[in-house]
Amino acid sequence: MARVDARIARKRRHARVRIRLSGTAARPRLSVFRSLKYIYAQIINDEAGHTLASASSLDPEIRDKVSGMKKTESAELVGSLIAQRALSKGIKQVAFDRGGYKYHGRVKALAEAARKAGLDF
Repeated sequence: MARVDARIARKRRHARVRIRLSGTAARPRLSVFRSLKYIYAQIINDEAGHTLASASSLDPEIRDKVSGMKKTESAELVGSLIAQRALSKGIKQVAFDRGGYKYHGRVKALAEAARKAGLDF
């Protein structure tokens, strides 16, 4: 029962934040989702409804490196990969959407790695 309540609470937090936070063409939204095993990141233009770039710990580029790593370390790899893909498409500034999760652990590792790789948020 507590797990369902935690999921519902996260969804409510995310919906509350999404009222104010929206990705535009000039400043798309960097959205993070974390499951128990993996972490996913997308850069989204909400005006057009398009995903501009995405990366995850299941991505073929980093999948071999991720196996055997701690989840926080794999989140760092995903953060640097999403930053590389964004910069290659000319995206420098993003609005960070932590998806209702605390800015702690894997979410923080992903964000800091993306900043270190050149994204501005």
